[in-house]
Amino acid sequence: MSMRPLLVAAIAGASVFTLTAASCSRGTPMPSVGHVDLSRFMGDWYVIAHIPSRPERNAWNAVESYRLADDGTVGTTFRYRSGRADAPLETMHARGYVRPGTGNAVWGMQFIWPIRAEYVVAYLDADYRETIIARSARDYAWIMARTPTIPESDYRRLVSQLQSLGYATDALRRVPQQWPEAVSTSSAPAAGD
Repeated sequence: MSMRPLLVAAIAGASVFTLTAASCSRGTPMPSVGHVDLSRFMGDWYVIAHIPSRPERNAWNAVESYRLADDGTVGTTFRYRSGRADAPLETMHARGYVRPGTGNAVWGMQFIWPIRAEYVVAYLDADYRETIIARSARDYAWIMARTPTIPESDYRRLVSQLQSLGYATDALRRVPQQWPEAVSTSSAPAAGD
């Protein structure tokens, strides 16, 4: 795939995050979980639903992958297909900077230097199987899981949780996760792919 579309997507995403980064301090701060074990949090997370930024509005098969670097930052790769399951794979890269004193639950996510967009782990189940990533601006949000699909009861519970965090969930979009039957856990996208 040509680097030009990726660059355009990255710049567009950065522009959206730039415009909203300043607004993160307005309103009620987003509550975070008490502590995130970064080692357990690393790996692949399938985006089940989101209130999307511009580049991901038509995302299918979206997967966010995290890899802890030696310097303590988090290498982040977002992979998705635009508009359909068989579209070309698109990739965005960012680096997460864990904010000290937050129990590893608040990061500054940097797509383009020097801007770091707020990224809050607002919900995380005890087994590290489901999570909600949110922002104080209540503009974007991501419901993610370790599997491409989750039970409907879990989905409704997570949407309710997002609503309790102050989000208008009418903007929530379910992300189509249509993987070939042959895809198994072992052949699903790995971090950094």
